[in-house]
Amino acid sequence: MHAEMLVLRFPREVVDQPIIYRLVKDYDLMFNLLKANINPQQEGVIVMELRGHPRNFKQGLKYLRDSGVKVKVMAHEVRRNDDLCYQCGTCTALCPTGALFVKRPEMEVLFEAGKCSACELCCSVCPARAMEVRLNHEAV
Repeated sequence: MHAEMLVLRFPREVVDQPIIYRLVKDYDLMFNLLKANINPQQEGVIVMELRGHPRNFKQGLKYLRDSGVKVKVMAHEVRRNDDLCYQCGTCTALCPTGALFVKRPEMEVLFEAGKCSACELCCSVCPARAMEVRLNHEAV
């Protein structure tokens, strides 16, 4: 069984197509959605874990790309540089797994690396650039 964490970007032209359904039905793949933002006539984004037989996985990725979906293999690991973080909490609003959260009543932003899915959403919104990515160099 092969598994990868992926970020899928759907152009507005295909956002209304049953693409994830086809991954399950035609390629016998299993998925776990971590975050999804799909709106009619707009670009859609899904963060998911996709798993299945390696051959089916490869064919499923080809189907996604042929359908116009941009596929990005997620980072291997995301870390927080505590020296740069100034506890603003912006990252906590986007974290799909709860790895980044505010400890109350102290109002301290905590990061539990074991819960992190490496979706990298926190990296793009962190104003201090405290969230750092360790890249996965394996190609899919």
